[in-house]
Parts: sequence; C-alpha cells; structure tokens
Amino acid sequence: MSSLGLLIILGIYLGILFLIANWAEKRGNSKWVNNPYIYSFSLAIYCTAWTYYGSIGVAANSGLSYIPIYLGPIIIIPTWIILMKKIIRISRVNKVSSIADFISLRYGNSRFLGAVVTIVCLFGILPYIGLQLKAIAETFHIVTNTKARTYVFDDSTTYIAFALAIFASIYGTKYVDASEKRKGIVTAVALESILKLVFFIIIGVYVTFFVFDGFNDIYAKASLLENFQKKNTVGGLPQAINWFFLCVLSLFSVFLLPRQFQVSVIENTRESHVNTAIWLFPLYLLLFNIFVFPIAWGGNIMFDGQNTNSDMYSLLIPQFLGNETLTVMVFLGGFSAAISMIVVSSIGLSTMVSNNLIIPYGLLGRLQNNEQSTINKKIVNIRRIGIFSMIIIAYFLYRVFALDYNLVSIGMVAFVIIAQLAPSFFGALFWRRGSRTGAVSGLIVGFFICLYTLLIPYAIGITRADTSFITEGLFGIKLLKPLQLFGLDYLDPVPHALFWSLLFNFMIFIAVSVSFKGNYRERNYAEMFLDINKYINMHENAFVWRGTAYRTDIEKVLLRFLGEERTKRAMNIFNLKYNVDKNEELADARLIKFSENLLTGHIGTASAKILISSVVKEEKITLPEVLKILEESKENIIINKKLTETSNELKEISAKLHEANLSLIEKDKQKDEFLDTVTHELRTPITAIRASSEILHDDDEIPEELKKQFLQNIISESDRLNRLIDKILDLEKFETGRQKVNFSNNLIIETIENSIEPLQQLITNKNILVQIEGNRNLKADYDEDRIIQVITNLVSNAIKFCAEINGLITLAVYDKHDYLQIEVSDNGKGIASSDFEAIFDKFYQSTNQNFKKPIGSGLGLAICKQIIEHHKGKIWARNNATGGACLTFTLPKQQ
Repeated sequence: MSSLGLLIILGIYLGILFLIANWAEKRGNSKWVNNPYIYSFSLAIYCTAWTYYGSIGVAANSGLSYIPIYLGPIIIIPTWIILMKKIIRISRVNKVSSIADFISLRYGNSRFLGAVVTIVCLFGILPYIGLQLKAIAETFHIVTNTKARTYVFDDSTTYIAFALAIFASIYGTKYVDASEKRKGIVTAVALESILKLVFFIIIGVYVTFFVFDGFNDIYAKASLLENFQKKNTVGGLPQAINWFFLCVLSLFSVFLLPRQFQVSVIENTRESHVNTAIWLFPLYLLLFNIFVFPIAWGGNIMFDGQNTNSDMYSLLIPQFLGNETLTVMVFLGGFSAAISMIVVSSIGLSTMVSNNLIIPYGLLGRLQNNEQSTINKKIVNIRRIGIFSMIIIAYFLYRVFALDYNLVSIGMVAFVIIAQLAPSFFGALFWRRGSRTGAVSGLIVGFFICLYTLLIPYAIGITRADTSFITEGLFGIKLLKPLQLFGLDYLDPVPHALFWSLLFNFMIFIAVSVSFKGNYRERNYAEMFLDINKYINMHENAFVWRGTAYRTDIEKVLLRFLGEERTKRAMNIFNLKYNVDKNEELADARLIKFSENLLTGHIGTASAKILISSVVKEEKITLPEVLKILEESKENIIINKKLTETSNELKEISAKLHEANLSLIEKDKQKDEFLDTVTHELRTPITAIRASSEILHDDDEIPEELKKQFLQNIISESDRLNRLIDKILDLEKFETGRQKVNFSNNLIIETIENSIEPLQQLITNKNILVQIEGNRNLKADYDEDRIIQVITNLVSNAIKFCAEINGLITLAVYDKHDYLQIEVSDNGKGIASSDFEAIFDKFYQSTNQNFKKPIGSGLGLAICKQIIEHHKGKIWARNNATGGACLTFTLPKQQ
C-alpha cells in the first residue's frame, strides 16, 4: 500500500476516534459512557505496542518468557476489590491528579518528593513513548514497503508523531483541574482496546486455522525447528527466579505506571466499576495471549532461515500471503495500542511536570499576581506545551537511541524504572512510620542502582564485548559488574536490575524512616491514608492544624485561581457540610484542608499547600500532640458514628411506632365500620322477619295465600340471616387463624364442575352459556370444599353481572409449572379499575353502580381471599380486553 493511502486511512481513523471522544465528553452521564465495561476496557491500555508486537517477538525467540508480564496483573488484581478501592477513595477525597501527587501528599505534601517522582517517571516513560513511536514507524514502513529515511523530515512517520502530539495536546488539556474526569479520552481508549483485541484475535485465527491447520499443526511443525524444546521449557531454579521477578515487575507496573494510575484511579467515576474490572481485565489479558504462541511460531516456520524481525510476524505473515486488508487491519490494531498509551501517558506526565516541577519551582509566585482567566490560560498552555514537547522528545529519543533494541527490551527498562516508586507508594498505604526522608532516600538510591545496572549498560550496548565497564566492572572490580553485581550471575539483566534496585530502595526506605521521625504533617496524612474508611465522609476533620487564619484571606486565594462562581459554590458546600456560619471570620483546620483540596487539581498538592500557607499563620505542633489530636479525632468520629447510628435507630423506631399507631387507628376504624355494617346487615333480615310476624300476629283474618307469602318471607329471611352469621363466623376463623384447611390431591376440572352443578338451574333460567377450558388431568393439593366455596362465589357473581342477552361465563385452567391458575370471566360491564383491590374488602360496596351487588352479604370475596391465601395462592381482579370482569386465583400444585 502507498504511504499516502495509509496516511488517509490513519486520518479517517483518528477522525472517527476524535468524534467518538467528543460525543462521549458531551454525554458523560450516558450509560454508554459511564459504565463498568468502559472502565475495564480502558485498563487494557496496559497492552501497548509491546504486547501487540513485542510479545510475539519474545515468544518467537525465547519461548514462554513473555508469560510473566501478564501473570503479575492477573495474580494481583483480585486484591483490587480492597486495595484499588482504597487508593481511589484516598485520591477522590484529596483531589489527587497524578501518582506524584498521591505519593507526595502522603509524605506531608512534600514538594521535593513530588519533583523526584516526576523526574523518575520522565526517565521511565519518555523512552516508553519512544517505543510506541518506534512501533508505529516500523510497522508503517512494513505496510507501505518503504524504508526509514535518515533525514527526519523526509520520513512520513515524523508527521504522524507531530499529528499525535497536536491531537493529545489539544484534547488532553480541556480542563484546568487535572482531577476532572476525561470521559471522552477514556471512552476512546476503551474502544481502541476492544479494536486491538478483535484485530489481534482475527490475525491469530487467520494464522492458526487458515495459514496452518490448527494449533497441533503449528506445534508439530515448530517442534522440528532448532532449539524449540529448549526455548519452550521453564528451565531450572534460576529460570524460575527470573520468572518470579518478572511477575513482581508486572505486578508493580499495573499500579505504578502513570497511564495505569490515570485510567484506574484518576478517571474512575464509581468504585463499583472495580468489581467488573477484577474479572474482565484478566479475561482480556488471557484472550490476548491465546494466539501469541501460534503467531510467533507460525512466523518462525514460515520465515525459517531468513533475517526477519520476529516482532512484526503479525504483519509480515498476511503481507507475505498477499492479504493487504488483513495487513492494514493488524496495523490499525497496533496503531491503536500505541496511540492510546502515548496520549494518556503524555497527559499524565504533563500534569506531573506542571504541578510538581514548573508551578511549585518558579511559576507559582507569578501566578498569584494574575487574574483567574489568565492563570487558567497559563496552566493550560504549560500542560499543552508539555504534552507536545514530550511526544516530540520521545520521537527523537527513538530516532537517536532506540533503533538498535527490540520493543520488549525498551519496555522492560521502563518498567524497572517505574518500579522504584513501589516502596514509597505501598508504604503510603500500609505503614504509618514511613517518612518523607526515607521515601526520597530510597527512591534516589534505587534509581541510581537502576541507572548503573541497566540504563548505562543499555546505553553502551549490552552485547558489546569490548566494553570493560560491562565485562570487568567499574574500576576493574568484578563485584561491581553492572550485569552481575556482587557476583549474582544467574539473573537476566532486567530481573537483576529489579532485584538490586528494589532491595536497596526498600532497605533504605525502612531504615531511614525508622531512624529519623517524620514531621507531624507526615504522620497526620499517614493516619488519613491508612484509615481512609473512617474519614471518607468528613476527612477534613482528621486534618491537624493549629494557628491563625482568616476566611477572607483564604477566599481571596480561591477567587484568584477558581473564580467567583466556583469559590462561592464551594464555600456554601463547606458551610452546609460542617454547619458553619458564613459570617464566621476565623478559619479552622477543616477550611484549610478543604481549600487545599480545591486548589490541588489546578496546581498540585505541594503548590496548594504553599499557597494556603502564604495567607495563614501556622503554629508548630509536636508529634505527641498530633497523635493526641488524632486519637481525640478518632474518638469523636466513633462517638459521632454511634450517635448517628442511635439517632437513625430512634428514627426507625419512631417511624415504626407511627406506622403501628396509624395501623391501629385504621384497624379500629375498620372494626367500627365492620360492626356498623354487621349490625346493619343483621338488622335487615330481622326487621323483615319482625314485620311479617307482626302482620300474622295482629291480623287473624289475613287470606291464606297472603299468609303463606309472609311465612315464606320469614323462612327466606331466616335462611339469609343464618348464612350471614355463618359467613361472619367463617371470616373470623380465617382472620384469627383458627380455621383448619384439609388438603387432598384433586382434579381441578372436576371440582369446577361440582361447583357449577347447584347453580345450573339459575344459569339455564338466565340463558347463560358456561364454558370450561383446560386439561382434565390437572391436579393440585387443596381443600375441595373450600375451593368449591370460592368457585361458587365467583360464578355466582359472574351470573349476577353477566350480559342480559347472550351471557357468557368462561372458566379456564392454566398449568404454570408449579401452580395452577384459574380464571372466571364474564361478558358483563366489567369493574372500575379503582375497585380492583377494594372489592375483596369486607362489606365493600363499589362506587361503580354497574358492579354494586344487588343481593348478597358483601363478605363473599373477602372470604374467597382468605381461603386462597390459606392455600398459599393469590387472587386478583382485572377486566378482559373485550369487556367484562375476570377474577383470577392461583393454587400451588403441592402444599
């Protein structure tokens, strides 16, 4: 493919990514942007061009040695459920914007420590960015069949580097507050992670199943190659130790690499997203590595005896076979892997450089004299220039130094350098005695040992046998050989450098911290870091400070850097959070800490401390006083927590008492209504009986026919009275739990037929058609007499309210796996939706006159509900789609 054609494809691809990032930025709260899967896939920025190309080269030349780099993250990531959430909480409440801020904050807002961390990261990451640009350049030349030009500006990849630098510098500096979430960038990174995985799997499937005949075929052919068995065995104890240190190296890297800290901590929007990441991220790494071995050894088979760069097998194989589409696709996957790392790393580094080097060491004094808009513009420009400069510097590092080394070797060096942050970083999380002096001393010593045992040998050239420094050691002292320090000769260069640098780093960090006590501010932050869960909601309470400070002075500083609107909003939040009078002039420790946090995202933790310290007068506090204040603070927090819990319990009890009182009032009201209704219902037949009896008693000459009519009224009203009393007693037994239910296994269709039989004459008289639908073999456990009572009542109601002409009643039985559902429906006028639940109340008379019962006690449906509930079923009412009422109840098949 021509260079112009590939550049056009890259331009379109970058344009699409820019549009997606822009869309995501505008819709930050959308479920498509703010979700655990975007967070988890963004973590796959760990898989850079090193993974995409370099792992294949390692597998082709060294067999299984690529595996430890992915084992470390997989081993450690289950601890994220506790450890990463703790780091996220600390960073969130303190407005941390970089790993340099995180470490320097723990050790007393140390400006010098933040600067040292930043310099170490620059040494480690700039060559790493150069590694990504190397991958882009080499793969670009492979796809276009061109050669790298000696003159920089004749090389097309130079302009790709400039384009990336411009894109990153413009889009990565949208916010002055570096702790703000860049949802657009994160979404684009997540999309790139998905694409590079998909493209890698596609080339893996292509090589394994289309170029070769599966894994077994590749293995069988590769096993015939020279040194296959030797390369693909773990080896003895020395090799196992090498693997162990590589696992430790990758384990640290997943926490400490600035790009990993950026996406996993700074860009985290919800702690709960970690729960998804702990299984999805390892799964991603496993999927990525399924086809590394087949591609690597497939390439070895195809290019056996040729002088071919094994890193590029994923491109060379489809290109060799004439598959240009797949070649470009693989290139885009590698390009995605590289640019996501370049953009996020440069954003993180620029924040560290501005907040921990440029602003605290020179620019802070000048910023204080400017207006807010000018300050913001200067900070953004510093970061923008920083991003652009770092990418361009990294490109020239690649052009000058990185041409002779493969992708993995450069990446490993970067990992070892960044691993020097481990003692101070993990010490910040787990050790109260860790001090700023110990952290600085350990970090500097570890870095210089790393420089001696790895950086200098790599700069000279490890393979150069004529270099006495490597072969004989410094000043000819063999114990000082950089690659065999103190006679340790069985470790590879990277594990060797990692071992000695971290050993001295940890030892000095611990020894100095124990020997020299840190100041009160370090111990204060140690407590806040280690016990973050205690202080998560009111962390300003744990900040120890004593002195004189005025609210107006602090507000002036905030106004200059944050602007009037944001300052007022922040102060209102503070006043409400701590119930502080807005007219209170004196400021306390809480406002000092709150103000520092507000400024941290803009200018870093160290500069924020310097700024606030410039307008307040702090008194020195001894370490015992700090510990005493912290102990009192802990006790107050515990007391406040208990008071809050007690208050909440009292509120719950009060609410329950209120509900119980309302329930009692309602039940008392229902009892009164029930008694009134029962009295009324009983009085009606009694009155009718008395009236008929009095007529018969007073009039001896009443005609015989009329006499029989009155006697019949007495008999029918007596029956009605008897039925009413039976139903009241029935209902009372159900409600008090004294009614027994005798279960037996019955055929439901037969029970329905037995229920309808006594009503058959009434059905015939009203010219109503009754249909029974369902499987005759369906059985359930129930009290047949009680269910007959329910069905009789429901059918009786259906007869009353059925259409006067062409009346239709349908009884349908449905098998619902573990229960039966019985429906009784008619074609009448239906039920008002407001009455669906109320019709099951005692003596309920619907406001819908179409449904008011003309004859009956008003207890039938209430008793039906009790019977069904005693059978562990449910009963409800609804209307049919075609009109008419439908009453449904369920019966479990087994009781």
